[in-house]
Amino acid sequence: MPIGAFTTYIDFAQVTLYVFWFFFAALILYLRREDRREGYPLEYDVTGKIEKTGWFWMPPAKTFHLFHGGTSEAPNYRRDTRPLKAKRVAPWPGSPFEPTGTNPLADCIGPSSYAEREDKPELTLENTPKIVPMRTTKDYGMESSSPDPRGMDVIGSDGAVAGKVTDLWVDTPEAMVRYFEVQVNGTAPAAAPAAKGGKGTKAAAQTPAAKVVLLPNNFAHIDKGKRTVTVAAIPAKLFAQVPTTARPDQVTKLEEDKISAYYAGGYLFAQA
Repeated sequence: MPIGAFTTYIDFAQVTLYVFWFFFAALILYLRREDRREGYPLEYDVTGKIEKTGWFWMPPAKTFHLFHGGTSEAPNYRRDTRPLKAKRVAPWPGSPFEPTGTNPLADCIGPSSYAEREDKPELTLENTPKIVPMRTTKDYGMESSSPDPRGMDVIGSDGAVAGKVTDLWVDTPEAMVRYFEVQVNGTAPAAAPAAKGGKGTKAAAQTPAAKVVLLPNNFAHIDKGKRTVTVAAIPAKLFAQVPTTARPDQVTKLEEDKISAYYAGGYLFAQA
């Protein structure tokens, strides 16, 4: 019998090969179970019924302790219950959807879709908001060699002026600008004229209250010579419907996704 052989027909190399095959099969099974912690349960494309995956392929629930406090459990089997403002153009699986809402850029359809992240701001390691307006911090400013877009006109894809950049929102840990704060044209509060002769009451102002929206840096092109910020995604008239933030000095993760999805959808829906 050769050295290292268990029997005449099985030797150490053969056993090692079998062990490797078993390990590799177990690894594939483990990874396929673990990747089902998110995105499940599956739904049938047309009927919306839940596809039964079975206990063998689904991993047991695991609790994750979050860095900034709280826990998250996965899989949690939660389904997306948001109303779908769209209809199928055909009854077969894989057919596209046609938007039915008044503004598909804000209806979470196609390129304007987004996941429902926490309605809380992203935090730094010090538990402070990660993205803040530059006006609220003295630690950041624009370099003299870089164009400062504050005060520049914002031009939509139709060539019309949508508004003016009033501030910059900076990602403090990354030390870079994430958003331009834009005051939409036609929404600035106007002073009411006095009555004739300087007597009597003032007339009511007709201009709507000022509306400020955020413009993601990646959707903007700065022209230093013309002192303009051009946005190819949406025309000027659609800036008034950009999702806003609940607080003037803070943006949540959910609000960030809504804002970015709005501009992204413009490349399809606003250009049609």
